[in-house]
Amino acid sequence: MTLIRPELHQAILRGREVIAAATVVAFGLWLVWLGGYLLVPLGLCVAGLGTIWVLQALRRMRFAQGVAAPGVVEVDEGQVGYFGPGEGGFVALPDLVELRLVSVQGRRLWRLKQTDGQALLIPVDAAGAERLFDAFASLPGMDSGALVAALDTQAAVGGAPGGLVRGRDSLVIWRRAVQAALT
Repeated sequence: MTLIRPELHQAILRGREVIAAATVVAFGLWLVWLGGYLLVPLGLCVAGLGTIWVLQALRRMRFAQGVAAPGVVEVDEGQVGYFGPGEGGFVALPDLVELRLVSVQGRRLWRLKQTDGQALLIPVDAAGAERLFDAFASLPGMDSGALVAALDTQAAVGGAPGGLVRGRDSLVIWRRAVQAALT
């Protein structure tokens, strides 16, 4: 017999990083409250770092979807892999030229396009897809706020927030800037 309701337990598990970050902020504020020439600056630094962590944790939490699609996503040393029941593949992040959120038969998918034109489709709600947030956020020029906003249902229906390019059934989240060849 558990003393915590299952839905509360799930909410705590989902927000555990936010809770940990908020605890760091509280610890920093407690150090400030203690006072002194050493503890006040130290507490402000700890609280500031904790606040940055809270903001990133909230974005990661909004990015994570429930697992409802088959397959597993793996992110390892700058390479994204998807192992699905009938399809899958790998994309190295330096070879990525475009990131798109597409809708195919009512299911939302990440479309990762490589320099050679090949594309990898990854369901938004596949197991391990929450790991893609940090991988995508590391792309040059990526706006992590726009990345999270793309997953909002209102953003997918009501228009393109944050300067995103909207197509008929897809939303371009990021494109690699074309580099001029040195001559």
